[in-house]
Amino acid sequence: MNLPDSTDPHRRESCAGCAVRDRCLPSGLSQADLDSAEQLVSTRLRLRRGAALYRREDAFKSFYVVRLGSLKSTVASDDAREQITGLHMAGEMVGFDGLETGAHACDVVALEDSEVCVFPFSRVDETIACVPGLRGHFYRLMSREIVHKHGLMLMLGSMRADERLATFLLDLSDRHQSRGYSSTEFVLRMSRAEIGSFLGITIETVSRVMSQFAKDGLIDLQGVKQVKIANVERLRQRAIGRETGKPGNRPAPAAEARPVVVHRLAARVARHSLVEQFA
Repeated sequence: MNLPDSTDPHRRESCAGCAVRDRCLPSGLSQADLDSAEQLVSTRLRLRRGAALYRREDAFKSFYVVRLGSLKSTVASDDAREQITGLHMAGEMVGFDGLETGAHACDVVALEDSEVCVFPFSRVDETIACVPGLRGHFYRLMSREIVHKHGLMLMLGSMRADERLATFLLDLSDRHQSRGYSSTEFVLRMSRAEIGSFLGITIETVSRVMSQFAKDGLIDLQGVKQVKIANVERLRQRAIGRETGKPGNRPAPAAEARPVVVHRLAARVARHSLVEQFA
């Protein structure tokens, strides 16, 4: 079990000066509403690298916002194979998986020494009734989680290995930039094996494609973890299959590319929906 900082087990700090406040609380709150929103946070928990915030089947009691560090969410098959299903960075909320049944459906583990703010669900339920802006904000957070899952399904279902890795690196680039950090130089908190699990490819494929990206001038590898995106535009082209590198160096056979063609052709078809008739 992970406890709050032992130097002060009842430690609570103001949200006003928190660097990630704008990501976990809505902007434009009045001072009175902000005071109410601050009551959502019961405490902060510090996690060592490899420690679990919660495990599958633990009782759902709270949401958690990553204040420092990063976390991964994982699920396990009956034969104990682990699949990484999410990477959570500063300002992102986890815990939504416990809403349906009252028990968490996955493990959430620290990728590095991290700190999270604890939002007890009972307090959230009470506070959003008094602060209307919070209700819409929590809906948006849940919607964002659904959108991320859809993106992961698309990546696993239709992309080649090189497209998956390029998409992964670009996503990290965008997420770092949105937090005020460099979009072209960052540290990979996941190991090669963890990246492979997340992308649905082997560790050997991850290493081979990363090396190929470096040879093609798309990225610079500075050690095992440090990555510099050398050519963002070409990496974006690789992510959508417009650039495939040198002949004979394609990371996946042509047969694996067929679903991609189907999806891209479908994307050009005019799309209509029933709800448009009632808009």
